[in-house]
Amino acid sequence: MPKLRYFTIILLLFTLIACNDEEKKDKEQQAVAKKEAVKKQFGFVLDNYEVEHDTIQNGDTFGGLLQKQGYSVTDVYNITEAIRDTFNLRDIRVGKPYTLLKNKKNPDSLEVFIYQANRLSYYVVDLRDSIAKAYKKTRPLTIKRRVIAAEIEGSLSATVQKLGASAALTQELSEIYAWSIDFFRLQKGDKFSVIINERYISDTIYAGLESIEAAVFETKDDKRYAFPYKQDPSARFSNYYDEEGKVLKSMFLKAPLKFSRISSRFSPRRFHPVQKRWKAHKGTDYAAPTGTPIMSTATGTVIAAGYTAGNGNYVKVKHNNTYTTQYLHMSKIKVRKGQHVNQGDIIGLVGSTGLATGPHVCYRFWKNGVQVDALRQKLPASQPMDAKYKPDFMKQMKPLKKELDSIYNITFNK
Repeated sequence: MPKLRYFTIILLLFTLIACNDEEKKDKEQQAVAKKEAVKKQFGFVLDNYEVEHDTIQNGDTFGGLLQKQGYSVTDVYNITEAIRDTFNLRDIRVGKPYTLLKNKKNPDSLEVFIYQANRLSYYVVDLRDSIAKAYKKTRPLTIKRRVIAAEIEGSLSATVQKLGASAALTQELSEIYAWSIDFFRLQKGDKFSVIINERYISDTIYAGLESIEAAVFETKDDKRYAFPYKQDPSARFSNYYDEEGKVLKSMFLKAPLKFSRISSRFSPRRFHPVQKRWKAHKGTDYAAPTGTPIMSTATGTVIAAGYTAGNGNYVKVKHNNTYTTQYLHMSKIKVRKGQHVNQGDIIGLVGSTGLATGPHVCYRFWKNGVQVDALRQKLPASQPMDAKYKPDFMKQMKPLKKELDSIYNITFNK
């Protein structure tokens, strides 16, 4: 019995020693890997060089930078001739970063010049041989999938920023829902969930939004899903449809500006801030900085573009025999009478011409010749999905909707 106990103790000691050795080896390997990751950049081990980082300044040229490092005019000419087919030196831009790798034993000797054209690519000019060489490198780009769910806090853009997502997500969502959600009327407590794909450089550096796979937005009025789908595979862009395959795109945008706020609504009786009297306000005012682009809310023909004392610079667009819209107080008109415009085309810029106390656009809306409140109209949809594509759409949509509903319930129905 004592002999068995002795062998057991010996075995445990060997096991502990082996485990300690293995753990030590793992830590050493991790330390080496970490050190290598820090040292290596642009394909060079930086510890082997004297390294200088800087940015292109006004007046800087490639030749001038080389001359500052001791290269003669003849040297510069020979180098630029050798690399001209690989590196277009006229593409060097002010504010872009560059790196100089110098000989560690002789810091006055420049060996490598690296210019970062953008976050994804950079140029290397290798000066170590008698004949210079240049090549372009592109960092690996990976796509990562992410699911986001949040309540609106302040604004959609502020909420997206707080989530650490690209500002492009705000832009994309506002365009997807431009026909169905009035983003100027969002309230605290409105909710959204979205499945997105994001770009990462070298798997770690965030490089923005790649695409949106699916989204759902809930306001106090309703809950709207959005799923991209191409009826024509050769089409450049997808249309967005709800969970029943109904197109989200309407004949009219909800507003003539992308980001702003409603400063005054359609009203049969409003105190006019300039004329100082009570009168009808047959339009919706959207306050925005001077110069903000104003969009035509639907396709049509410009039937008036000019100036009056009350309207200031204005544009009026006839969309069909039923609908007409008008846009007032522009700082600048960008279209002419008789011109055809598409939905979303820029027709002018926000201003405060005419009877206006500040920069805004007054958006007016006619239906069958009668001015009506644009915010209360049930507007016609665009071309619906062809019935033959609906089974394929439903097959793609269902798992995405299930995923959206799952994260929505986890986040908001705790």
